[in-house]
Amino acid sequence: MLKSNSFVRKTKKGKVLKVVRERYLRDDIGCGDIQCTKCDSTLAKLNGSSTQYLIIDTNIVLHQMDMLEHCSVNDVIVPSVVREEVKKRNLSLYNRLRTLCTCETRRFYVFSNEFHQETYVEQEQGESINDRNDRAIRVACRWYQRHLPDKQILLLTNDADNMKKAKQEGLQVQTALAFAAEQNISELLDLVVRPSDGDDDETGGGERPSKRRPPIYKDHKSLTELQLGMREGRYHQGTLRVNRYDPSRAAVSCESVGFDVYLKDHIDMNRGVDGDRVVLELYPEEQWVTEETRLPTEETDLVTEDENTGVAELAPDAGEEGYGIGAAGGTRRVTGYVVGIVKRAWRPYSGSLDLKSVRGGKAATVDVLFCAHNRSIPRVKIRTRQLETLKDQRIVVVIDSWSVFSRWPEGHYTKTLGKGGDKQTETEVLLVENDIKTQPFSEAVYACLPPLPWDLAAEEAKKPERADLRHILVCSVDPPGCTDIDDALHCTTLGNGNYELGVHIADVTHFVHPGTAVDLEASDRCTSVYLVDRRIDMLPKALTEDLCSLRSNVDRLAFSVLWEMTPEGDVLPEKTRYTKSVIRSSAALTYAEAQARIDDERLLDDISVSLRRMLMLTKKIRAKRMAAGALTLASPEVKFQVDTETHNPTDVGVYQIRETNQMVEEMMLLANCTVAAKILDSFPLWAVLRRHPTPSPQMFEPILRAAAAVDVQLDTSSSKALADTLDLAERPSDPYFNKMIRILTTRCMTQAQYGCSGQMTTAEFHHYGLAAPLYTHFTSPIRRYADVLVHRFLEAAIGLTRLPPVLTDKDSVKELSDQLNYRHHNAQMAGRASTELHTLIFFKDRVVTSDARVIKVKENGMVVFVPKFGIEAMVYLNPKGVEEKAFELNMETQKITNAAEDLSYQIFDKVFVQISVAEVPPHGRKLMLKLVEESEVPVAGA
Repeated sequence: MLKSNSFVRKTKKGKVLKVVRERYLRDDIGCGDIQCTKCDSTLAKLNGSSTQYLIIDTNIVLHQMDMLEHCSVNDVIVPSVVREEVKKRNLSLYNRLRTLCTCETRRFYVFSNEFHQETYVEQEQGESINDRNDRAIRVACRWYQRHLPDKQILLLTNDADNMKKAKQEGLQVQTALAFAAEQNISELLDLVVRPSDGDDDETGGGERPSKRRPPIYKDHKSLTELQLGMREGRYHQGTLRVNRYDPSRAAVSCESVGFDVYLKDHIDMNRGVDGDRVVLELYPEEQWVTEETRLPTEETDLVTEDENTGVAELAPDAGEEGYGIGAAGGTRRVTGYVVGIVKRAWRPYSGSLDLKSVRGGKAATVDVLFCAHNRSIPRVKIRTRQLETLKDQRIVVVIDSWSVFSRWPEGHYTKTLGKGGDKQTETEVLLVENDIKTQPFSEAVYACLPPLPWDLAAEEAKKPERADLRHILVCSVDPPGCTDIDDALHCTTLGNGNYELGVHIADVTHFVHPGTAVDLEASDRCTSVYLVDRRIDMLPKALTEDLCSLRSNVDRLAFSVLWEMTPEGDVLPEKTRYTKSVIRSSAALTYAEAQARIDDERLLDDISVSLRRMLMLTKKIRAKRMAAGALTLASPEVKFQVDTETHNPTDVGVYQIRETNQMVEEMMLLANCTVAAKILDSFPLWAVLRRHPTPSPQMFEPILRAAAAVDVQLDTSSSKALADTLDLAERPSDPYFNKMIRILTTRCMTQAQYGCSGQMTTAEFHHYGLAAPLYTHFTSPIRRYADVLVHRFLEAAIGLTRLPPVLTDKDSVKELSDQLNYRHHNAQMAGRASTELHTLIFFKDRVVTSDARVIKVKENGMVVFVPKFGIEAMVYLNPKGVEEKAFELNMETQKITNAAEDLSYQIFDKVFVQISVAEVPPHGRKLMLKLVEESEVPVAGA
């Protein structure tokens, strides 16, 4: 049977097209029951011995996917109309549904109701597409009832209208909650998303909170109102960033305002969660607040009982009185409040249950607050029957809704990560928190790789587009233990007195072709993630450690950039070459080994001489870069020594930077800048570039105030002026002072970002930190997908291939860039979290005293940085049980003083702290820092 319909649509260019779609209806589509004698059972997945089959609607998939993924839910019929509707509305959920339907161990069957003669329905006059789809699902249910009369066909829906009509038509129907309750599985019931608006009645018929108490928050304005307000300049849009130390405070960076807008409490945040895209309205200037002058107080028991309703609610966050109009010495901040939310950033959150917040419910069900590991996330109210099982576990919770009547959002439990405090569990926590992909590579990915052992085919080496450079002395210089070697270097003398300098990068795109399973997986992960005790690869190890790794004494494929350079370090642009190549590295050196060869002038072998030439040239390149205004920034990097058996840290110290580190860095920077210019020249609308925005004057205010307080003048008028004044920022009594200034200066800047050249202005190409007009990432394709894309651009730019279609559309390249930025940021955060975790493990059974630097002062304490261990933490001047000392804060001099006890602390002062670890429920272990006198510091060797 043939059905057809036609409609007109308008293209992006304004043309009107008539579209005719034909649908062939069949009578041989099976029901999916493996024991059905009427249908072909070749593709059947439903267990014929089951007495009940479930049919789900779109609402269930969109809101109850965690429940559907539970192993107890099987024999599920997914109408094709549901699958297609989910695909249009939420691609992430569609992929999860598709995984369920294709998994051999799960009994989920896709019934092609849209192509079945007896179940296809046409949209009626005046009927919405959603109502038509719901009717199609009910028609499928009736067909199954007739087709399998010995089975109970149960429609699962939370849509009230669909449920009402199903009951009128004589269908068996249940809500997700009712179905889960009948299964009598506590974990399954916890996975159900409950009714919103604070409805506590499991049957859905409870009294609305509005009849019991007034709302806490204001309703969010509609999208139309928000857009109108932004056009009129009344509203401003930006991303909400909640203070991790004091989650009652937040800020929103609004381009239309020009600087951060502060939100002084949870009421002004109006149900916004860290990362949400929100719309603000500013308070009148007379209501702007002053800068907070106190550190946030320790967390207290925030749970109270509403005397009138008996409903567990929570008191406002402690310490809210810290903001005040016109407080002495405070700096006034532009202040506003959230009026609407454009896009939610909700995701799965890991953390623990706050057992002090438990409130009884029906039967064994209790309400309890979940505390996310990330303290900038609000507590989440969940309902569970597994309190005894989950009370000491790290769990994952998803936010479902946030009513105007509830102080906290409501959510549901999804899975358990493990016992709190266990190293493996805490590592899982940081991976979940940063959305790091850890699943094993699929068989489809491995099928894209050549079999091992792999040897370079002779015909590949002889291809005219691939230069044979195996005669050139090439070596790699990397950190110790590096197995994913993606770059190698060479430097040779030319007959005219110049030098040939070369960077050779692993030719990953020879093995990773566009659109293949391995390419799609890499584009999803975007980057390798480096934790203290492990590496989570972007690509399979067969590629990262064998096929693409530029190991010594083996032939490997590379993408090479070759320069001719004068002895003064000037590149001759017309002599620059780009080529696919074959290389054979002569040595895989560590930074220390390369430095030892350079420093030992008795060594005159070819590798040592080449390294010395390379260092000489890169020093001149670096000097030119610094003269152009490039910044030498700093970050508190530390390196752990890890036990080979337990993988626990045995020692920790500051990462040592050698001349060879800077040598390799300069070579990589030169390659990236050169390639950026080449691909932009060839593809001005599509090139992937890496830009670092110039900070606004307001962004530098914190470091300028801090430096001025200790009589250091920084000039931020240009990167060159800043670089020069940073070089002069010295304190003879403190050799670490200059690095501390650089660390705090770095924090005033935004991170560098990937972007599409066609969606940026020429001025936006600029990389502020490097003082480079153009920059990209080309040199690490084994561990960064951005570099894979740039390799494809460069390959097309030199005429070796054509660009894949996805790289010839600005919008597609923009989407790829956004994904790269997201994954890169998450990988950085995961690496820092791993460092923090191993720091906790290192100090678990130790009490250590060390010097520290004051980086922020407040009335009741200060924030200090411990250089040796890379620790930043708050130090209170009023420990529990000790009467608060009377300190006065001078914001201008960044100094706190207690005249009675002749005590004073100023920003950048050197102090001594005692570091230990304490248990702080429900989050677990926490580093505790306490000020000590210098006389209390143990003498080395004593």
